[in-house]
Amino acid sequence: MSTSARRLRPFSINSDGWDRKIFLLKPRGFCAGVVRAIDVVRIALDLYGPPVYVRKEIVHNKHVVDELRDAGAIFVEELDEVPAGARAIFSAHGVAPEVRRQAKERRLEVIDATCPLVTKVHLEAVKFAREGSSIVLIGHKDHDEVIGTLGEVPGRSYLVETVDDVDRLELPDPTRVRYLTQTTLSLDETSDIIKRLRQRFPHIQGPPAQDICYATENRQMAVKAISTAIELLLVVGSQNSSNSKRLVEVGTNFGIRSYLVNDRGDIDIAWLEGIQNVGVTAGASAPEHLVQELIAFLQEHGFRQMEEIEMVDEDVRFSLPAELTVSIR
Repeated sequence: MSTSARRLRPFSINSDGWDRKIFLLKPRGFCAGVVRAIDVVRIALDLYGPPVYVRKEIVHNKHVVDELRDAGAIFVEELDEVPAGARAIFSAHGVAPEVRRQAKERRLEVIDATCPLVTKVHLEAVKFAREGSSIVLIGHKDHDEVIGTLGEVPGRSYLVETVDDVDRLELPDPTRVRYLTQTTLSLDETSDIIKRLRQRFPHIQGPPAQDICYATENRQMAVKAISTAIELLLVVGSQNSSNSKRLVEVGTNFGIRSYLVNDRGDIDIAWLEGIQNVGVTAGASAPEHLVQELIAFLQEHGFRQMEEIEMVDEDVRFSLPAELTVSIR
């Protein structure tokens, strides 16, 4: 098997005459917020020993959660499942103030693994509300991140998922409006919603810098870059991973047969029939070993060439929560 890697900007491919080939996208997989959240659980287990309780899935990936559970983490849906005075970790998706209040009432030793980019959105919501603005949050109902953000200022927040939702939106003062977004959305879909918001509410303002995170944007741009070179896109990620689902949507919108797979076991051999070039990427909470196992599966089924396409070099790092750094010292 021949393997090569290159960084292309912009990207173009002429695939005439090539054997069956894998285009492995980079960046892919873990983002800085996911690395930090997983490290928080592992370090807490090393420092304090099990059990360590984690509210919700630390990140949206079954394999990651199962590995941490095997190491001694106990995952719960709500804090009333955690013994009073025990140690609890908040997931990367963030929590509403009400959850923090519950933790204080139960005297829990909290370690906050909320992604700093999600925290940024929470702080913006509070700031805009204090300025007297209504807040339109673009996001997906019932997603853990959205629930946490809406909980910051529930009396002033309005959730929209689609352009049609914007058309039905009624606000108390159309001249004092701000919008925020879930960090893991599709860039194109969000752009259409923002465009409609600006049409309906000409005075609306967004955050100083976009809320969609760098990792979400980079992975979507990479899929777009190879859209003319592949007939099939495989995205490694869990079904409840928002950013992974958005990668599938991006591929589908470009006319590519696109599938979200938890691991190599989810691949249907029929998908590979008649396929010459396949793109492979992974959502921001998918472990690299799952990608490599999927690559091995494709190699076993005739994809003898592989090229790693690097669109941008991600060098973002986030520091650990203060609660852990104090204990480490």
